[in-house]
Amino acid sequence: MKTWSIVRQDQDLVTKLSHDLSVSNAIAELLVKRGVKDYNSAKVFFRPNLKHTHNPFLMKNMDIAVKRINYAKKHKESVLVYGDYDVDGTTSVAMMFLFLSSQNINCTYYCPDRYSEGYGISKTGVDFALNNNIDLIIALDCGIRDIDNIDYARKNGIDIIVCDHHNAGAHLPNANAILNPKQEDCNYPFKDLCGCGVGFKLIEAYHIENNIRIGDAYSYLDFLAVATLADIVPLVDENRVYTFYGLKKINSNPNIGFSALINNMNSKKEISSSDILFGIAPMINAAGRISHANNAVKLLISKQKDMADKLSEKLFKFNQERKEIQQNIFDEAMKMIKHTDSATIVSSNSWHKGVVGIVASKLIEKHYKPTIVFSENNDVMTGSARSVKDFNIYQVIESCQDLCEKFGGHKYAAGLTLRKENFEEFKNRFNLLVKNKMKTKEFTSAISVDFDFDLNNLNNKFFRIVKQFSPFGPGNQNPVFCSYNLRLKTPPLLLGENKQHVKFIIELDAGDIQAIGFNLSHLLKDTDKRSINICYNITENFWNNRTSLQLILKDFY
Repeated sequence: MKTWSIVRQDQDLVTKLSHDLSVSNAIAELLVKRGVKDYNSAKVFFRPNLKHTHNPFLMKNMDIAVKRINYAKKHKESVLVYGDYDVDGTTSVAMMFLFLSSQNINCTYYCPDRYSEGYGISKTGVDFALNNNIDLIIALDCGIRDIDNIDYARKNGIDIIVCDHHNAGAHLPNANAILNPKQEDCNYPFKDLCGCGVGFKLIEAYHIENNIRIGDAYSYLDFLAVATLADIVPLVDENRVYTFYGLKKINSNPNIGFSALINNMNSKKEISSSDILFGIAPMINAAGRISHANNAVKLLISKQKDMADKLSEKLFKFNQERKEIQQNIFDEAMKMIKHTDSATIVSSNSWHKGVVGIVASKLIEKHYKPTIVFSENNDVMTGSARSVKDFNIYQVIESCQDLCEKFGGHKYAAGLTLRKENFEEFKNRFNLLVKNKMKTKEFTSAISVDFDFDLNNLNNKFFRIVKQFSPFGPGNQNPVFCSYNLRLKTPPLLLGENKQHVKFIIELDAGDIQAIGFNLSHLLKDTDKRSINICYNITENFWNNRTSLQLILKDFY
């Protein structure tokens, strides 16, 4: 069981908002928690509008970047679209490639190989550009820290526009234009765009500068919605607006590649943010993890349905393979964990480098401690680090940097490489640093709960309003409730091939409601219990052409 954390809001403000909007106190409290405190902010929240986005020319160097692309078009130059191998990178590459092609600009694309080149602009990638007589590279979701390889490109006559959203280092690369709202002296009002978002603002600026109908730029919003959701950036401000309209496009007129991926999901209902996060995004990501990210880009730029279907099936199989590999590594890693250690650090020379980050996240779900999973290759160990709430794992790795060949990342996620000969010392020092930082405090997994909810007040009207809070993501999470002393109609039912899921039928005054706990059967202590306390989201269940409300459990006891 985890800690359920409830932070109550100003009840006077909740009461006033309830009155002003003619909604229940429960709905008003959910809104106040999400920063909605008056009628006007509620209108913006419930009715996102593309007019509520920012002028792209507020971003530093945007005018320079647009002029450089116009120059490339006028002089018939060759452009290389370069992007990372994850969802944000591959959707960025596909979007920019399709856009430049629509403007009759001669372009090709390049994604680095995760294993032989690694993240960012590689020397191999620059050599590809040189061998193909490229005049301009547009780098997406990378580049802000690639000082040496950008210098190498510039010295060989290649210009570069960087579209990135990662934190800059002490020095910036010598690019022709750097578009990054997080860079110093950039007055762009919203700092939390993903890489695809920065690329989209460049496309938007090009349309404005060249007097092209802005609606043409909005045809790429399905790419931006997928990237924004997959990259787990805050779903507020224009991220919320773009995702709202991107989901509309995915459900009405999706890109051929997205349509093929949706068909693989066998989804008959409207595609939601969770469908992208847990369905579409993993398939796109699997290309770079198991094979090469180019497979994802090829799918997303496909013009023919037959080709898209074949590539989609390929990504589906990659994802199935990824799941099997991930589960095997997870099972092996679980046996290696020392419960007396302050942190979880495990390694093997048989583990697939492309999935160790996912395994690290899964291990935290079981053992709530800072975690690093290493994949060994000869004498080099590559690790993916994931952290727990309010613990800066990057700083701890930084304190061990003398033992690392290289490292990078942020507070909750990082990557590092080190020589095998330094592994034991690194492990011991890392554990000691974590122990000293925590002192007597223990890591406690907490679920942020909106409030204690009387399920007898649940009805279709309440759910319809909650549903309008979507799209959900960081900064606007799907509301989480808790309820106590609920009556069970029957003993818990175990589901799944390994009986890993659990289903409860809960008796309410107005009838029964179903509650499903995916991968939570291990929490069962007494299968004959007749009452239960639960923490959950509310959702819909579609079965046999019938729709009913159901609860998705996050925890119970």
